[in-house]
Amino acid sequence: MQAVIFKYMQIKKLVFLILFLLTPGAYLAAQQACPVVPLPVQAVKGKGAFRFGEDTRIVCRDGRTMPVAHYLQQELFRRHRLTVAMKPAQAAQSISLVYDGKWKGPVGAYGLEIRADRVTITARDNEGLFNGVVSLVQLVRQEGLSFEAASWSLKDQPLYQWRGLMLDESRHFFGKEKVKQILDWMAFYKLNRFHWHLTDQPGWRLEIKQYPRLAMVGGIGNSSNENAAAAYYTQEDIREIVAYAAERFIVIIPEIDMPGHATAANRAYPEFSGGGSAKFPHFTFNPGKEDTYQYISRILKETDVLFPSQMVHIGGDEVHFGNEQWRSDTGVQRLMKQAGMKDLVAVERYFVERVADSLLRIQNKVLAWDEVADFALKPDSTIVFWWRHNKPEQLQKLIDKSLPVVLCPRLPFYFDYMQDSTQVHGPNWRKFGLNSTAAVYRFTREALPVKFRDAEQVLGIQANVWTEWIASPQRLDYMLFPRLAAVSEAAWTPAAQRNYDGFKTRLAAHFPLYRADGLYYFDLLNPAQTGEPKE
Repeated sequence: MQAVIFKYMQIKKLVFLILFLLTPGAYLAAQQACPVVPLPVQAVKGKGAFRFGEDTRIVCRDGRTMPVAHYLQQELFRRHRLTVAMKPAQAAQSISLVYDGKWKGPVGAYGLEIRADRVTITARDNEGLFNGVVSLVQLVRQEGLSFEAASWSLKDQPLYQWRGLMLDESRHFFGKEKVKQILDWMAFYKLNRFHWHLTDQPGWRLEIKQYPRLAMVGGIGNSSNENAAAAYYTQEDIREIVAYAAERFIVIIPEIDMPGHATAANRAYPEFSGGGSAKFPHFTFNPGKEDTYQYISRILKETDVLFPSQMVHIGGDEVHFGNEQWRSDTGVQRLMKQAGMKDLVAVERYFVERVADSLLRIQNKVLAWDEVADFALKPDSTIVFWWRHNKPEQLQKLIDKSLPVVLCPRLPFYFDYMQDSTQVHGPNWRKFGLNSTAAVYRFTREALPVKFRDAEQVLGIQANVWTEWIASPQRLDYMLFPRLAAVSEAAWTPAAQRNYDGFKTRLAAHFPLYRADGLYYFDLLNPAQTGEPKE
């Protein structure tokens, strides 16, 4: 125990030294700012602290608060070995979860009042109560062995409702425990949408009972080794992960990529292949075969059963990489002639709109990348992800058509891109750009070269982690942290209230938490401190 305390004091000294070396203005701002990430909208520092002890209780007068209270119980025990019981009535040294239907603000808004004798978290919905609990948990964890939370009064609400992260597990598979760890940190930073890229060229990672070869054959290989043993999530795994995410108020959105990026699926069931190109063989599904649509419809129905989000992302991107053989396929040519289609883009449009109809019939929203901007998709049942930062005209089309959008431009939200000029592995930053923590943090919708008709049309922002160059959990951590914290603040806190120097100071207190959780992170305060993993 003495060794643990000594290590903790050394860490505290290191954080103090970092603060001291900052400019006086930044240091003063940091001292006055609430240490929670993302930065709360309103925060007033009080005196004293709430100390957890054997008599601390979580008060739940309303049964609806029980799931949130149970999460708080679990986190206090998991992180601090604190056992805090629940009770229905107010008591000394209690943490009260309070519903208030009059509480103003969007979904997820909350109030947190920490005093020496009690803690009160107020919201009009469970998501708000959960966000208040997360802020409390952050304050407790940063105090280390003292088991207390400093006195703060917070009134807080999110800037965006969609605060997301996409993980590509087709190119490299990381497994259930790693995904759960990522979900834990998403919750810690109040991120609430997990976009799960489960199918692509290298591998199919989702068990489909009606088509078992998709996982057993399509799951073979990855971007590093095309002969790697099949890796995929069973349906039982999926149910477990979805439930785990739901406890943290995170919605999981699966992506079944089509009509391109279908190589892994076509290895398993080549009868539905639409061919490809020399560089991208067997890249597409066949849009000229009626059986293809029945096949995809069955896959989507089974996917719908597994994911209660009622949303499926169908990709729709980069089809031109491998649709050459559509020109010679007799079924595709017959379709083009019958429907009077002039080019392959029209075929692509037909495919996407027909698959969209299949999703609508099972009450699912259609999600897709920005290539679908010219297609006939309904605003009330579609969400489009703008990823091509060099094509703002695509975003303008989406806006003009009143389609809801999630902003995830490659610059700065592709987390496979390098974050520092000292990095040497992965996409060359001189060619592709540098997505530093500062660039992620400073992103604003207002800086985009488009004209928004309605601010509500932008649902939020999302970081995307493609894994061609990320093969190990260590490199995944290195590319995620601390940029995950930066995107959380960009999605939560209004731009006028953000301060990057202050953010770095608050973030320094999280580095010991990363180490305690076994994360191999990028130390932006001292890049040489953590070497870059090669893969």
